[in-house]
Amino acid sequence: MKTRTRIVEAARRLFNKRGFNTVPIDDIMAEAGLTRGGFYNHFSAKEDLYAEALTAFAASAKEAVEVSPKRGPALTRSFIRTYISRRHLKTVENQCPLIALSSDVARSGPTVRRAYEGILQNLVGLFQDSAPAGGGLSARERSLAAAAICVGAMVLARTVENKALAGEICDASRKLAEKTVLPSTQETQERFSEAS
Repeated sequence: MKTRTRIVEAARRLFNKRGFNTVPIDDIMAEAGLTRGGFYNHFSAKEDLYAEALTAFAASAKEAVEVSPKRGPALTRSFIRTYISRRHLKTVENQCPLIALSSDVARSGPTVRRAYEGILQNLVGLFQDSAPAGGGLSARERSLAAAAICVGAMVLARTVENKALAGEICDASRKLAEKTVLPSTQETQERFSEAS
């Protein structure tokens, strides 16, 4: 693995685990098995690394979707069930940055915010490939809502102390996300007849 890639991956894990502001460059470099002096051979500032870590995550997630044997609604359903899961909740270091870093990103500069937005756009795009229009909502609106449900559910479930409540949040949100972006044939017909 190239040195720059090692630094980016170490930073992504640590940022997810501890947040941007609480991770010093020394810790990132130590996690990558390097010394602090090497950091500035690759990045001019920690925020540049932050943006690259987000961009790298977006690229790897998009690649995982592209190589998946599943397509259309099956891919979307599988993604939702994996994303809003107790397993994803437990793997903080490898969690989606949309969950782990939203507060940090909100306080960051435009480069970091654009990188974060790229991850969100990938998620919305995945849903939009399967989402039907109907019930007064366009496919894009359904996809945006499903993305918000997925991320919001995981943020809440990760934050509460009560594990049973966290599980309830995941279960209810997973069902709602699926219904939002993958309505059943009967529900779709009912929504279309209501709109007429």
